[in-house]
Amino acid sequence: KKDIPAVNFIIHEIHCRRNIEMCPFCSDSIPKSEMKNHIESEHVQVTCKCRMKMENSLLKDHEASSCPLRPVLCQFCDIQLAFNKLQEHELYCGARTEPCGRCGRNVLVRELKEHPRVCG
Repeated sequence: KKDIPAVNFIIHEIHCRRNIEMCPFCSDSIPKSEMKNHIESEHVQVTCKCRMKMENSLLKDHEASSCPLRPVLCQFCDIQLAFNKLQEHELYCGARTEPCGRCGRNVLVRELKEHPRVCG
């Protein structure tokens, strides 16, 4: 899968056939001596805490960006909770009220950022 000078091609091809294998899962060129470790570390099936099964190599990205149980922060109180609980929590949390320091009115927490424009 690489450009090889024509003068070296036959020697290179012999070396590759003897020492390199194509991974049957990802088609990467892997040294034959490392193939077992490659498959066990990259392609073994694992189960995320959300019970979704995937290749080990995909787990880190899944946990960071698409797992429903990944930790996220509430925009109103900075409490960390699971992503799949965030919407319900923020509906409740944003509906709390706090007094405005300037006008004294009780303002919904979700409207506190906008309130200074209309305060007083």
